[in-house]
Amino acid sequence: MQEALNAIEQGSIKKKISDIRVGDTVRVHQRIKEGKKERVQIFEGLVISYRNSGGVGAVITVRKVASGVGVEKTWFVNSPNVVKIQITKRSKVRRAVLSYMRSRSGKSARMAERDFDRNTANESDERTPDQLAEAEQAEIASEDSAKASTDELNQVEESTDTLAKEENKLASKDDATGDEAPKDKTVDEQINTDGEDEAQLPAEEFRAGVDKVQK
Repeated sequence: MQEALNAIEQGSIKKKISDIRVGDTVRVHQRIKEGKKERVQIFEGLVISYRNSGGVGAVITVRKVASGVGVEKTWFVNSPNVVKIQITKRSKVRRAVLSYMRSRSGKSARMAERDFDRNTANESDERTPDQLAEAEQAEIASEDSAKASTDELNQVEESTDTLAKEENKLASKDDATGDEAPKDKTVDEQINTDGEDEAQLPAEEFRAGVDKVQK
């Protein structure tokens, strides 16, 4: 039973979460469904509590002051409704829970800011192992389809080249047979096919008739 629960928990943990710490000012992008529509709402505030960090039950509490009224919201970091968490500022703190911030306002609520690598701290991958597996399967399927289409295109090109070569061979054979004179033709016809003037034979016959008359 415990192994099944552990497997479910491991499948629900996101691959990588931003390096969130107590005292950070964050922007939580929350997915909200309204009927068939879906939108993302951003809640920006101070992290006053971060419990069970690194586990499937990691919980973050963010506080902000809106119109003089303190508002707090709590999320499960690994919840699919939490799209991403961006860290905008990091402050120096000495406590694990900043509950005293609830009684402070104005200048007394200000905290000393500290430098940090924003790009490194905000590196995250909100996908779960199941989502990563689905993405890999989809990528493999797309590669296979692309390869199949490429192979089909190559086959079409090869068949086209083969047809073109066969047509060229037939055309060359037709040209060769058309230039040669048929063997069953008479000598006079062969002379004409060899390129002799068509008027040559009638002229010779006329001369032969004139010679006979003179004789």
